[in-house]
Amino acid sequence: MELKEGLERLPTSPGVYILKGIRGKILYVGKAKNLRNRLRSYFQESAALDMRKAAMVREVKDFEYIVTDNELEALILESNLIKRFKPRYNIILRDDKNYPYLRLTVQEEWPRLEVVRRISKDGSLYFGPYVPAGVMWETLAFVRRNFPIRTCRYSLDRPMRPCIQFQMGRCSAPCDGRITRQRYMEIVDEVRLFLNGQKRELLDGLKKRMERHSAALEFEDAARIRDRIRSLERLWETQRIIAPELGDMDVIGLYREGGDGAIQIFFVRNGMLIGAKDFFLKGIKDVRDDELLMGFLEQFYNKEIIPPEEVIVPVNIMETDALTQWLSEKRGGDVSIRCVDRGKEKELVDLAVENASMAFKRHTEAGANKAAYELKGLLSLRVPPKSIEAFDVSNISGAEAVGSVVLWRDGNFDKSGYRHFKIKTVEGIDDFAMMSEIVYRHFRKKIEDSEQLPDLVIIDGGKGQLDAALRAINSLGIEGMDVIGLAKKGEQETDRVYTMGRPGPIPLSSTRPSTHLLQRIRDEAHRFAITFHRNLRKKRTLESPLEKIPGIGKIRRLALLRRFGGIDAIRNASIEEISSVKGMNRKVAGALISALKRQKEAG
Repeated sequence: MELKEGLERLPTSPGVYILKGIRGKILYVGKAKNLRNRLRSYFQESAALDMRKAAMVREVKDFEYIVTDNELEALILESNLIKRFKPRYNIILRDDKNYPYLRLTVQEEWPRLEVVRRISKDGSLYFGPYVPAGVMWETLAFVRRNFPIRTCRYSLDRPMRPCIQFQMGRCSAPCDGRITRQRYMEIVDEVRLFLNGQKRELLDGLKKRMERHSAALEFEDAARIRDRIRSLERLWETQRIIAPELGDMDVIGLYREGGDGAIQIFFVRNGMLIGAKDFFLKGIKDVRDDELLMGFLEQFYNKEIIPPEEVIVPVNIMETDALTQWLSEKRGGDVSIRCVDRGKEKELVDLAVENASMAFKRHTEAGANKAAYELKGLLSLRVPPKSIEAFDVSNISGAEAVGSVVLWRDGNFDKSGYRHFKIKTVEGIDDFAMMSEIVYRHFRKKIEDSEQLPDLVIIDGGKGQLDAALRAINSLGIEGMDVIGLAKKGEQETDRVYTMGRPGPIPLSSTRPSTHLLQRIRDEAHRFAITFHRNLRKKRTLESPLEKIPGIGKIRRLALLRRFGGIDAIRNASIEEISSVKGMNRKVAGALISALKRQKEAG
């Protein structure tokens, strides 16, 4: 009754709605031009819902909504909420990485080329994305071998001695006045032309400059340009040229089989294929192709990425006005979304579909399935595990003790399920108690949030760690979940597995896929714990002792560390050296030296 009353009070404005299940669990996030009409369409008796949406509606206990000024705001808010909450009934991409770009900092007096994963409206030129990153590193290495622009981040506001890059011929040393800015910017423009794929313009300019050097009898400079031209021609012969007339576009292919599917996206820039990425999608049986692609585009471009001029899709998508407006704002220019049925673009779509099919088969036929079935037989598990969580503890003599849990699901690590913990209840060295604490806290939270439990739990350690974890699990009343302890080989020849109710360990064969899977997941949990532990230690180191000194804020602290490299070097520096650091003066430098001296004497 309350749900129906809420539907009657809904506004007719555009906005975002959030459907919730038991205990407020978010089931679905959607957008609408008219919130009242859209939400009513779910709950009318005559509603023609597909099986997936019908199952979702049966779980709905409540809803919330957020009114927006227009459809564009609704789309952006919907995308952000999906990314944040990952609702069960939304299409979710298991990919939270930002892709690498090359940034040419043309807004700086002496521009440089660097790798970034964040896009800023800072006046720089961005080239990419490069996925996988191998092509990017090859391109960057080629630029640094053939175009001598600087790689350092120094401000160059005062002369300094050239570094080894100048001696290697890979930098023209603007830091020491070895090149005029006009000549330097000519090289920067050549880099821009190269990264934009504007071959003819670049080669014509280089040949004219080579001829000028030759006419002036500057044969050494002419020879260097000749070698650069030859390197460019050899490189372009090996590049994957699609068609120069295509310009910039992302081409998307979709393949479906059963209730799952795969999407392949090609990144075409200046007619060249610079990268590709595939995505595996689960539980999409009753989702229409256009709805699936719409959800994909919203989530894919809701990251640090610059959309191209065109997005080519395999099927028509209705109501893309808000989406194209959003993409155009992200790009800073017009973006169109098109479905094509002929020509070179159609050939690319077909190729993307074919690659999506191959990616799907690779995923479903991966050794993970074989390893899971192997584990079931070897360890007498209830089911072949499709989801596995692994726990680890990291500390140094009990200090900065932390724990971690990682999630492996359907053949891949799912970072949305990663968690780390600061140990709260254990003092001193007690790995068993630490393991018990993090296992208890993790599964208590999963129960409170009605989250699905894993098929298998891996505890990093032997029988003691396993028993500690089992006590925590049993105290929560959890049943039907397999738990094992995975001990690293010491004097033993192989790793060993301890299982529930079995007195002795099971030795693992070093050649079996099941062993490799367990070790891979255990090592990921260890890496995640160690990284968190190191970050805590690093943070503590940076906070002490500089942060405790009045007048030394974050900006000054970082400037001092960049200049001197560490606390000992700062202690040994003179007041003149410290006061010359940007943001410092003699008064603050004197106070800093006195404070560091007192800290050292205090021990």
